[in-house]
Amino acid sequence: MALLVAIFKARPSPFYVMDEVEAALDDTNLGRLITIFEELRESSQLIIITHQKRTMEVADALYGVTMRGDGVSTVISQRLGAQV
Repeated sequence: MALLVAIFKARPSPFYVMDEVEAALDDTNLGRLITIFEELRESSQLIIITHQKRTMEVADALYGVTMRGDGVSTVISQRLGAQV
């Protein structure tokens, strides 16, 4: 993760897509990574796939997929208040 963040800061991109990058982190390192996410989102859009509640709490919008009773998948979304 440190190598990726170094690359992100050296060669910024308009957006980043990350899939459960924080899954194996303890609480201390998760907090550090969330701080880095907040820094990166000042200049880029972040799309993060996660199950971590703490990561979701700093999001501007959440999207999820759920299965209805009839077996059809449905996309749900929630726009959150602007984060500073």
